[in-house]
Amino acid sequence: MRERNRLDKAMNDVISMQTDLDDAIELAQMAEEEVDEELDKEVSQAVDDLVKRARTAELEALLSGEADANDAFVEIHAGAGGTESQDWASMLQRMYARWAQSRGYKVELIEEQGGDEAGIKSCTMLFKGENAFGWAKTESGVHRLVRISPFDSSARRHTSFASVWVYPLVDDTIDIAIEDKDVRTDTYRASGAGGQHINKTDSAIRLTHLPTGIVVQCQNDRSQHKNRATAWDMLRARLYERELEIREADAQAQADSKSEIGWGHQIRSYVLQPYQMVKDLRTNVETSNTGAVLDGDLDAFMAAALSQRVGAEEAKE
Repeated sequence: MRERNRLDKAMNDVISMQTDLDDAIELAQMAEEEVDEELDKEVSQAVDDLVKRARTAELEALLSGEADANDAFVEIHAGAGGTESQDWASMLQRMYARWAQSRGYKVELIEEQGGDEAGIKSCTMLFKGENAFGWAKTESGVHRLVRISPFDSSARRHTSFASVWVYPLVDDTIDIAIEDKDVRTDTYRASGAGGQHINKTDSAIRLTHLPTGIVVQCQNDRSQHKNRATAWDMLRARLYERELEIREADAQAQADSKSEIGWGHQIRSYVLQPYQMVKDLRTNVETSNTGAVLDGDLDAFMAAALSQRVGAEEAKE
């Protein structure tokens, strides 16, 4: 059913674009006959919109990886730098949540560790929707922020780092075998805002896969059983993503670049002072509209990175 729905959507998008193209051609002919400048502008805008939709559809057609259509886990970790980096991590959390919501994805907060004074030390979100992993997978890496610190009384410029890691939710079509003896389970009391919201029982779950050292944790539900089930989904996803990295040389190189959250490993820079600029260091896509990017306008960066990645894979073949 999922594959059928995907194909239905793709076909409907093509039919819709063809209909809108026919309408635009008719309007263009009317504008030419009547020498109507306003109608001519309307045609121009319609064509621009069609070009954008066609490019998006073309990229989505390239999302042919075995897990591209799956839901996606997004992990964010603050780098060294204390409050500065923790605040930057929370800005990234908001940015990706807004991006996901703009695409109609459902966003679930799986786990979050608050910062010491502001922001977060880390968080895990789950994006539910068609091609969530396919679109978001190119965001894995270190993200660098340059700004005047709101936490510095001297108003000095600071550079902060945070890492993003995206991996797919493993569905029933992908079999990941995990032996119970290889997993250590720990329970702990979830952190909260205090008062009636704080968890009074040890319902949070942490799973450690002993052979690989992979650790996942979940505390978003009051039920220990639900947290345990979600944590196992996360562990299967992490192990699957690890297998993909082993099989794909370029993905392995990408994982190596995440070994340190700091200088020399970033994939994108966000500069708010002394000028406004967001630049992707892999594709050279850049924009001065930093506010829009931090509000979730990431499609141009993702599309360029995805196109580059698909092109590299085709070149190897």
